[in-house]
Amino acid sequence: MVQSAPIVGAVRGRGAKSNHTGRFERQQREDFDDGWTERDPQPPRIDDTLTPLKSKTIISHNDSPDVGFSASINPYIGCSHGCIYCYARPAHAYMGLSPGLDFESQLFFKPDAGKLLERELSAPRYKPQFIHIGGNTDPYQPLERTARVTRQVLEVLARFNHPFSVITKSALILRDIDILADAAAKNLCRVAISVTTLDRKLARSMEPRAATPERRIGAIKALSDAGVPVIVMFAPAIPGLNDHEMEAVLERAAQAGAQGAGYVALRLPREIKDLFREWLASDHPDRASRVMSLVRQMRGGLDYDAEWSKRMKGEGPIAELMSQRFQAAKKRYGLNARYDGLDLSLFKVPPKAGDQGDLFGG
Repeated sequence: MVQSAPIVGAVRGRGAKSNHTGRFERQQREDFDDGWTERDPQPPRIDDTLTPLKSKTIISHNDSPDVGFSASINPYIGCSHGCIYCYARPAHAYMGLSPGLDFESQLFFKPDAGKLLERELSAPRYKPQFIHIGGNTDPYQPLERTARVTRQVLEVLARFNHPFSVITKSALILRDIDILADAAAKNLCRVAISVTTLDRKLARSMEPRAATPERRIGAIKALSDAGVPVIVMFAPAIPGLNDHEMEAVLERAAQAGAQGAGYVALRLPREIKDLFREWLASDHPDRASRVMSLVRQMRGGLDYDAEWSKRMKGEGPIAELMSQRFQAAKKRYGLNARYDGLDLSLFKVPPKAGDQGDLFGG
């Protein structure tokens, strides 16, 4: 297992400002500047380390009442987009790694995802339900350009006429518009594009390796023009930092063709609360204390409340006002499209090479 590398200070092109040892490790390592070593004035650079994972299954299941799906596929563990707020960060501790910089640079991918999915969908007892792709880390992070794991998954789903949804903040999704458009024509897919801000400077700070806001809006338009239903996700909504942009983001998305919208209030479970505070102090010191004060006002005085009924939206006057603004903006910009659900009736296991054909069909 790769061990966390302790690092002091900012790292070029990364979101986290530290790389503290994972919470399950017996030994804690911490780098510090003792004044004896002359440090390079230029921020250091960390290259990605890519590791294939051998998995027995590819479809994950959950029983959470507030995520909107029970079956999902995550082609990658870790994400080089480096979004400082990413709720998947704490899971890296289970790999013996840090939820900080390790999460952004120690990446794992599932090269056999397509084969595993084909086997699971072909099982005699399998019953189709829509599968969500990217519920944990982004399925179109930069690694997908070469690994093409998400493309494998989509190709299998297309052959089986299996319904699915995808969420991403990457314009790379347009590479697969051929599969997405064909599936959408059969009512087999919809896509969610995450747009957290229209401010390019804030996006670069908060999501250093993700697509620019304009490219995400462009992806909404291209997908919509191709007939793919698109939902814009304003997530996370961070009071005092980006929440003032909620209406502007929804308006731009609607103009680009989005049909629906959703939002999630900032979540800071486990290590994320410390990573987020470090980032605020480094990149936005002028508003750090106010942002955290507003966050705690939405979380009963805490940095985070994991209770299922509260974790996505928060509670209290700040959270209620955010919800009211969101609902009003959805109505104003026509983002109240109702979805009757994706079509499960078309699912069919395709014949394999060598299988006996139908009596008259060949």
